[in-house]
Amino acid sequence: MLRLTELKLPLDHPPEALRAAILARLALRDEALLGFSIFKRSYDARKKHALLLVYTVDVEVKDEAALLGRFRNDPHVRPTPDMEYRFVGRAPDDLGERPLVVGFGPCGIFAALVLAQMGFKPIVLERGRAVRERTQDTWGLWRKHVLNPESNVQFGEGGAGTFSDGKLYSQIKDPRHLGRKVLTEFVKAGAPAEILYVSKPHIGTFRLVGMVETMRHEIESLGGEIRFRQRVTDVLIEDGRIGGVVLADGEIVRSHHVVLALGHSARDTFEMLHARGVYMEAKPFSIGFRIEHPQSLIDRARLGPNAGNPLLGAADYKLVHHAKNGRAVYSFCMCPGGTVVAATSEPGRVVTNGMSQYSRNERNANAGIVVGITPADFPGDDPLAGIRLQRELESRAFTLGGGNYDAPAQRVGDFLAGRPTTQLGSVEPSYKPGVRLTDLATALPPYAIEAIREALPAFDKQINGFAMDDAVLTGVETRTSSPVRITRGDDFQSLNVKGLYPAGEGAGYAGGILSAGVDGIKVAEAVARDMLGLEAASSGSRPGAGCDY
Repeated sequence: MLRLTELKLPLDHPPEALRAAILARLALRDEALLGFSIFKRSYDARKKHALLLVYTVDVEVKDEAALLGRFRNDPHVRPTPDMEYRFVGRAPDDLGERPLVVGFGPCGIFAALVLAQMGFKPIVLERGRAVRERTQDTWGLWRKHVLNPESNVQFGEGGAGTFSDGKLYSQIKDPRHLGRKVLTEFVKAGAPAEILYVSKPHIGTFRLVGMVETMRHEIESLGGEIRFRQRVTDVLIEDGRIGGVVLADGEIVRSHHVVLALGHSARDTFEMLHARGVYMEAKPFSIGFRIEHPQSLIDRARLGPNAGNPLLGAADYKLVHHAKNGRAVYSFCMCPGGTVVAATSEPGRVVTNGMSQYSRNERNANAGIVVGITPADFPGDDPLAGIRLQRELESRAFTLGGGNYDAPAQRVGDFLAGRPTTQLGSVEPSYKPGVRLTDLATALPPYAIEAIREALPAFDKQINGFAMDDAVLTGVETRTSSPVRITRGDDFQSLNVKGLYPAGEGAGYAGGILSAGVDGIKVAEAVARDMLGLEAASSGSRPGAGCDY
């Protein structure tokens, strides 16, 4: 087949127009086009009054070789790449040892799934509860101000991605098309088929819950084992190699192949690993607030007269500003038609995040407005210094919010003017359990406040109304990514503990659902190679590979 890119049609084109456009673009007669499928559909909104849909299609034609020859100098007509996923091996029937996967978020799910599909029968150890029980615990915080430190937005089946917008796009380099494997497995588990071709696919929390359960059942049907409420409190390291893990109840689970898919908030586990001498280093992350606007404002600014078109859905945005003090301020994890949610996992701390359902039909749009920071900003020079800064800011937010898990909030007009907010305007904050109006000037370090105050008017020039007085800021956003990197080599193993495979967002190698799933696949392959005695493949295990947001 051939892949044809940059095929543009009006937003309101009839279905038959796509086939006609393919024929015209390739100068073919109708009978020469045997079939086609949509690989990707996006839109070009640079001219809001003449918005275009942009297609990438895979086409089957008669005499493909001749057509390729005719278009050999056209970068938009190329052979369709081979995107089929192939397993690196198969476990022997007499497999003597089972690999362990610690954590059952997106990375852990895909590491366990691929290992199970290869016959390795992994054992998954998840500190939180199954996804439906976990959902009840999470609502306990949102509705009743009651936090379960072991079962919340961060911990439990599905990981932090379950209570998010369910974004399934990424900026990672993916030459092997592993992201396609992730999306295909999601569709098998119940995701809408459109995630395979829309440019910015998402699922939403309600659909993710059922999908996660389906994937768990597949792992179990292949011989895998998922054990909930199993918090790892220690690791057994023998002569520089992992020998197993110790659970909170004292049980020892032995294995020489342990995948660490911890997520970015497993602070107690990071502390334990550091105490055991596992090599890690502090890494940059970002801090800031959540901002909320009416979704209708964002739709009008981004889509003009096409706002509300069901093909386009709720509009999103991506903004960056380089402040005079040298800080980069940017929008993070934008959630169209969503809500701001309580995302703490530790008592006495307040953390915000964003979430949307598949429909994206809530009244407000929200996004993190965050400032990049580096280890030079942390209180100390050890690998855990970033965690200390996170905790300090989250504790401060807890106090500013009234000490009951309400979040501190402020109108944008008051924030820019440097005065406390005493009453809300037209934008009703969506954060549950609730907000306390205050002055956010002390919620973040002065350099971050200064940079955000400069960035908001600059963003208003790109999205008219972004700095509207009644828009609401809610604090704080501190868990944009892991504050540590558990560094690994090209074989995906820890630099100083063989058999230990740091993986996903918590280890500093992913930035959301899709990239975490891809990393889980890569690590599963590395485990399989080592267990089968196959030559290691160089890998793309370098840090900073990208972010889904």
